[in-house]
Amino acid sequence: MDRVPCLRVSLCHAQRIREDLQSRNFLDRSLCMVKEPSGTVLLPILSSCLPQIELTFLEDVTTVWCETSVLSKKTINRRSDKLQDVLQELVESHGEIWTKELREDLPRNFQRHGDLVLLGKNSFSLPLWNTIDGLWQTVAKSLGAKRLARMSRISNNGFRAPQVTILLGDHSWVKHVDNGITYEFDVTKCMFSAGNVTEKLRIAGFDCRGETVVDLYAGIGYFTLPYLVHAGAAHVHACEWNPNAIEALRKNLVTNRVQDRCTIHPGDNRQLLLLDIADRVNLGLIPSSEDGWPVACRLLNKTTGGFIHIHQNVTSPNTIGSHEVDDVDSGVTHRQADWKAFQAWADSAAGRVAYLLRERTATWWKTNIRHIERVKSYAPHVHHVVLDLECRPA
Repeated sequence: MDRVPCLRVSLCHAQRIREDLQSRNFLDRSLCMVKEPSGTVLLPILSSCLPQIELTFLEDVTTVWCETSVLSKKTINRRSDKLQDVLQELVESHGEIWTKELREDLPRNFQRHGDLVLLGKNSFSLPLWNTIDGLWQTVAKSLGAKRLARMSRISNNGFRAPQVTILLGDHSWVKHVDNGITYEFDVTKCMFSAGNVTEKLRIAGFDCRGETVVDLYAGIGYFTLPYLVHAGAAHVHACEWNPNAIEALRKNLVTNRVQDRCTIHPGDNRQLLLLDIADRVNLGLIPSSEDGWPVACRLLNKTTGGFIHIHQNVTSPNTIGSHEVDDVDSGVTHRQADWKAFQAWADSAAGRVAYLLRERTATWWKTNIRHIERVKSYAPHVHHVVLDLECRPA
């Protein structure tokens, strides 16, 4: 039986390494990545590229050879195939013809939150589906769910509240367990950013013992909870203006037994009255958290300083076809262009924060770029980036 080389990586690094391999054209796109029961992930790579992969630059990586049947898209997509088969049978039992349009109208992606599956917005949009009895019960059974909901779009009301329709089930509260932390929320009123898992894991590795942390965009506790549960922060001030998110946050603090070390500040954080209390400020808002920079500078302890973690969507140039490309096939120039853009933004942000701190305290500050973390790809050539900025009075 055919075997292919794979990189076995830890789950927390899988997405970043996959994107890195893809940018270098090392990834075998004819096969799928596979999550193993041990919590590691297998990433199939092209045999011809194996000698070029420098494993010393990748964390917790080993090379293994796997049978192609384990990695085949047919095997990985068996739930999708099963869904298509049972829906085709259901449609034809109603005297209708199964068409290419119906097949393409099936969900291409979904999120699972406990016993609820949230379908993508571009699915089941054809009028015929409304005439099929037992449709949602059939879909739920095929996907191993008890409840179903479908995303429509994100509201433009400042809260980024989702527009979700419950298709099957009697309530919309869900539970999601991530790295030992339980998040509960109303799926029709609050977003859950699954793509931020690597940043939550990174925060969980911080040593914040004895520190006061301010989370300016707390939401349901995406970052507030890792600071409390794993990083050991002495106290977190969580700022949030969405009342639905605050309701979930209060519940999550109690569920994870950290409510005694957190103070919630409802409303616009630009009106926050706290001053000079923070050892660390988290600004977890994209596409830009720049409105919160002056607030963070007021919060930071003016005597000792501390860290500001700034989230931002950074656009990198499309270097294909430009004079900057030395070797398009290698993908190296693309990655260098990305990091050049990240560094330029970080330098600008560090300068701006130093100015804001100096303006507020009438003394000089040194801002040191300690780390730039690429969280995920947000759109073509747009990257969700986090800057760890150390700020100290000179």
